[in-house]
Amino acid sequence: MKTTLYKALAIVALSISLFSCSSDDENETSAEGNGKITLKFDNAYGANDLILNTQGNTTSNNEVLKISLVKYIVSNVVFTKADGTTYTYPKSKSYFIADESTTAGQQFQLTDVPVGDYVKVKFGIGVDEEQWKLGAAGQGDFLAQANDAGMLWSWAAGYKFFALEGTFTSPTVTTAVPFMIHTGKTGTDYNYTEVTLDMPTKALVRTNITPAVHIVTDLSKVIDGKNKIKLSDNNANGMGAMIMGGANLPLITQNFSAMFRIDHVHND
Repeated sequence: MKTTLYKALAIVALSISLFSCSSDDENETSAEGNGKITLKFDNAYGANDLILNTQGNTTSNNEVLKISLVKYIVSNVVFTKADGTTYTYPKSKSYFIADESTTAGQQFQLTDVPVGDYVKVKFGIGVDEEQWKLGAAGQGDFLAQANDAGMLWSWAAGYKFFALEGTFTSPTVTTAVPFMIHTGKTGTDYNYTEVTLDMPTKALVRTNITPAVHIVTDLSKVIDGKNKIKLSDNNANGMGAMIMGGANLPLITQNFSAMFRIDHVHND
């Protein structure tokens, strides 16, 4: 009798499990409509969360940086679903300025994103050259926004894609001097780059779920990544290191590909 009862209970449990799986699959595949997704950018230096102005950050070249400003343009966002299809966020809306000094500059909510299970995100650092050539027609009000944020070289010359500023010391520079790293178009180098990141867990965009994708930006990679740049070597006349062009800028741009990682995804 007990054996028969156990078998019956097992059948009921299996039926419930199969129904639950079937329902979940149906909800996933039949979901329609649009939702939202938030990209959160958390600036760090190596293993440490970034603290502006006071935190000493040591490079492999034994240079110590105190960072006072971090800003970069995030653009051209593309999401990849679990089935391999992609959704390109409209370029006219796809411009954001990450800014460590403001709460608004640390997270961006993207709206009208098709419901789905997303496993990758791609984005640019800067404004791609094709869009820049379109001018206001391609970038909408972002030109004015970038100008207000100090992210334009000038209205004619184009955007600053990435800006890192502060002071540094080294074994040969014992008194702190300024450093400034600005990327953008310089001569024939456009210095725009794109980054593709895998989600550690799926971002479940639903009409009633807004995932938050937590992206860590490791600023140590800017000058201490695959390509290692010594600020001391760029210390012009002892007045500081101002890297805004020259051979180092494309090398710094190459470092950006390893600067970002997704730490986690919240689905709530």
